[in-house]
Amino acid sequence: MPIKIPDNLPAQATLEQEGVLLITEQAAVRQDVRPLEIALLNLMPEKIKTETQIARLLGVTPLQIELTLISTSSYAPKNTSAEHMLAFYRPWDEMRDRKFDGLIITGAPVETFPYQDVAYWQELTEIFDWTQSHVQETFNICWAGQAALQHFYGVPKHNLTEKMFGVFPHRIHRFEGVQDSLLRGFNDEIPVPVSRHAEVRQEDLPPDAGLKVLLASEEAGLCLIRDEARRQVYMFNHLEYDTNTLAGEYERDAAAGMETAVPAYYYPDNDPAQMPINRWRANANVLFGNWINEIYSSTSFELSGIPAIRKI
Repeated sequence: MPIKIPDNLPAQATLEQEGVLLITEQAAVRQDVRPLEIALLNLMPEKIKTETQIARLLGVTPLQIELTLISTSSYAPKNTSAEHMLAFYRPWDEMRDRKFDGLIITGAPVETFPYQDVAYWQELTEIFDWTQSHVQETFNICWAGQAALQHFYGVPKHNLTEKMFGVFPHRIHRFEGVQDSLLRGFNDEIPVPVSRHAEVRQEDLPPDAGLKVLLASEEAGLCLIRDEARRQVYMFNHLEYDTNTLAGEYERDAAAGMETAVPAYYYPDNDPAQMPINRWRANANVLFGNWINEIYSSTSFELSGIPAIRKI
């Protein structure tokens, strides 16, 4: 089954060129199935790029998915046109009575700020609490993962002296010899794009909370944590990134006069004049495919029954 995105969303042309199966609203209505309702709370400045990246990954499963784009009600983005926001996004205040099978919350370029100084922090904490009664599974990316751990468990973030930047090797963690189902199909070691100015540390995780570290790197630290009690995933890095995303960030920083190092393990021969090679795309597809399949296995047949008891 294909993914159903809002009609005329700019991501449509890109996804069609890549062969991602899409479905129109009219065609979706004719199919006698209940699509998985997935919401995207997009906090990134370049919203169209992020919409495309996430929609691409949601289209890898054989399940029909309906994607709803959500924005904060308390803060208006400055880097995306008001016309785009009005056409394709709905403020969370209008969505708070709805239930969703899944919610993805993106990162945001605010990770060096104290949480309380972020303009929409109070609203975001309300959204985190809302997931406990209105969402079956939540996937928090980068700063959103740090913020969710702070909200639910008081886990601090630590600002880094230098940006952690590159495609770092990460090792899978097993528990009692068993690999978590979110990582079904993964190799023992995988490359993961990293781009952040802060980190969450293993020693700060509460030992009795049941938080399971699934992926970590000797150089880049924690990457992926699963929280079964609250039905949350905390991903601090960016498997969703396009091939040239890190290159774009590097060139932007250089143009701004920032002394950002060349992203590690990214360009061939560490040479920015060469084209980077995408070595993480398959892992991104596997991770999001596993996440979607687990939602399908655990969610209620009726949206009113969400959140359902996890049965995986």
